[in-house]
Amino acid sequence: MSPAGTAPRVRYTALACTVAAAIAGVLTGVALSATGPVTGVADVSGAVSVGIPLTRALFDLAAVVTVGLAVLPVLVGADQHRTAEPVLARARIGTVAGALVWTTTALVLLVLQTAEFRPGAATIGLGDIRDYAGSLAAGKALLVVTGLTLGLAGLGLLRIRLGERVPPEFPIGLGLLALLPLPVTGHAAGTALGDLTMISMELHVLSAVAWTGGLGAMAMLLLGNRVLLAGALPRFSRLATVCLLVSAATGLFNGLAEIVLNPAVEPLPGLFTTAYGRLVLLKVLCLGAIAALGAHVRWRLLPRIERREHTALATWVSAELLVMGLAFGLAAVLARAPVN
Repeated sequence: MSPAGTAPRVRYTALACTVAAAIAGVLTGVALSATGPVTGVADVSGAVSVGIPLTRALFDLAAVVTVGLAVLPVLVGADQHRTAEPVLARARIGTVAGALVWTTTALVLLVLQTAEFRPGAATIGLGDIRDYAGSLAAGKALLVVTGLTLGLAGLGLLRIRLGERVPPEFPIGLGLLALLPLPVTGHAAGTALGDLTMISMELHVLSAVAWTGGLGAMAMLLLGNRVLLAGALPRFSRLATVCLLVSAATGLFNGLAEIVLNPAVEPLPGLFTTAYGRLVLLKVLCLGAIAALGAHVRWRLLPRIERREHTALATWVSAELLVMGLAFGLAAVLARAPVN
């Protein structure tokens, strides 16, 4: 257990497990939503069909890491910033790295979606990407995200130089802003409820990223420090409770709205007979498992952590992040799954 003022050991295991679980979630979702070729419609290559949700999952996890590390100074508390400087210095470097990965995955996603848009093309050039971005909302959204995440990386470099003199609220705000453009280009944009479902989708993404990111940041940088963890975990617990309620309510609303408002699908059977419905049910199961794991941490482990006692928190947090990663993988496929 390291003292509060010493350089922390970064625990990459939690991140690796979350990424592996997300990949497993994508592959599971792709298998559940696979469809046969449609007569008269050009077939998209398997590499593109699988590559898009895989890249989207990595895109989302890069956002999770970036926002989570940006939030860490707030979880630690302003009164601990001087003591926690070695930890926060690592978090600032991680924020820049996460933002650059976020930018890279956005650009890869733009190329893959352009290839999907032009399934018969032998190659994809800059002109094709420009045409895609100019004609479809998803392309425009990815360009906006690219600009915002590059700005976030630049702000992160400034924080590496100036430290906490640059308030953490700046990168947090910019990171949350970068989450907004892409979700509204999916299913939510085409429902009869229009603006309501888009707002609900935005709230769902914001709450899920803040929740998972905060937990992941603590897992990577605070689990070895009982002093900082005793202050940060109670703050995170309050944030997680709000995020759980928002994520559950908006997720159920969005999923059910897609099925109920689709005239080609019977609402209740549609949950079991459509790929979209089955993915929604799997996400609900993931949410239930995450809530149960989080409740154990909140009610059984948190009081002992506040007393700075030894606990098995690392095991429980790793399990929670594993299920969260699986949920993000399923969500990457759900965003593109046919409703009927």
